[in-house]
Amino acid sequence: MNIPRSSFPRIVIIGGGFAGISLAKRLRNKNVQVVLLDKHNYHNFQPLMYQVATGGLEPDSIAYPIRKIVQEYKDFYFRLAEVRDIDAENNTIYSDIGELKFDYLVIATGSKTNYFGNKEIERNSMAMKTIPQSLNIRSLILENFEQALLTNDIDERHSLMNFVLVGGGPTGVELAGALAEMKKAILPKDYPDLDVRKMEINLIQGSNRVLDSMSENASEKAEKFLLDLGVSVWKNVRVTGYDGKTVTTSSDLSFDSATVIWTAGVQGALPHGLKADSFIKNVNRIKVNQYNQVEGYEHLFAIGDIAVMSSEKFPQGHPMMAQPAMQQGRLLADNLIKIINKKTPKPFEYKDKGSMATIGRNKAVVDLPKFKFSGVFAWFVWMFVHLFSLIGFKNKAVVFLNWVYNYIRFDREARLIMRPYKKRNQVSFTSDEL
Repeated sequence: MNIPRSSFPRIVIIGGGFAGISLAKRLRNKNVQVVLLDKHNYHNFQPLMYQVATGGLEPDSIAYPIRKIVQEYKDFYFRLAEVRDIDAENNTIYSDIGELKFDYLVIATGSKTNYFGNKEIERNSMAMKTIPQSLNIRSLILENFEQALLTNDIDERHSLMNFVLVGGGPTGVELAGALAEMKKAILPKDYPDLDVRKMEINLIQGSNRVLDSMSENASEKAEKFLLDLGVSVWKNVRVTGYDGKTVTTSSDLSFDSATVIWTAGVQGALPHGLKADSFIKNVNRIKVNQYNQVEGYEHLFAIGDIAVMSSEKFPQGHPMMAQPAMQQGRLLADNLIKIINKKTPKPFEYKDKGSMATIGRNKAVVDLPKFKFSGVFAWFVWMFVHLFSLIGFKNKAVVFLNWVYNYIRFDREARLIMRPYKKRNQVSFTSDEL
């Protein structure tokens, strides 16, 4: 990898997501050599990917070059690489660009879509974990309406205009709201010769409420907002199959749809090489102690979505969200310096700053530790928090101007088919590896 030798200990970080970037920033100009590896050369702000998928933002406004983040850091190196194997006994990683020795290894590979072993759904549905996947969804949505104009087959037109979203978490709820707003204000103007009123948005949730990780008040408000926007919400329904045409469920419900977007679950993006008892197989997440140290290893650490730190309060580990990942990254940076200097590390304690979701224009729900609210004020809070969390002044400015323009004009100008999407049996762009 052409990494020069250093008199300082070498810390290798796999992954440039929220956890990896937070760790890297905290290690800036410390007495360590840091090597950051990622299969993309940019950091992706995942909470706003649904806006890319629905034409509200262009992808470059939610992505930021990793090299620009670290360009002024001393003894810091970034390599565009995909790690394929970890040899913990010999402190070596193997990637598609070569091998590299380390003194300390931090796994921050994040998560990928979990289809729960259903290969048919994985093959035929759409995922939204990467920017290319968001662009695929954007292309498919627009291509469906172009095709709906051309067909005289009523059933085919219905299928093309019927969108099924599986999973009522924040991603599914926010995507459903964005599609409903497109139906209301944008698509009728773009397709005046098509009866857009017949467009259907079906949100399927396996539990008894949407946003089940938030408060019951937030769930009730979010569902009301969705229903007001014309979204059909189906609770206590589990999708069992999708052959590319028909969605089957655990109930007597079925849906004919050309577009199924799967947001029902995630699992860790686990690298090869760890002992079997160091990770939880069904969710592919790594077991760590209170210092984010991988069980069974001395110099291996894991942070963010990939890590499971069990505690009395969080028996299944912390929520797979940005805040725990960033907090773990910052603390681990401090702890690594302490470990190198033979000092006692500090145990991790998650500080829950709250959660939120937006359902559309002037519609959002916010759960803070001491306050819970919804509506217009919650929507402005959601916008401020997400705008503040973006990396880079240009990204903040571009997103802010887009939001202002979209609010005033009730428009989404990024509804462009930049690259036609092809179904998997033709050309595949749907893999989490994209």
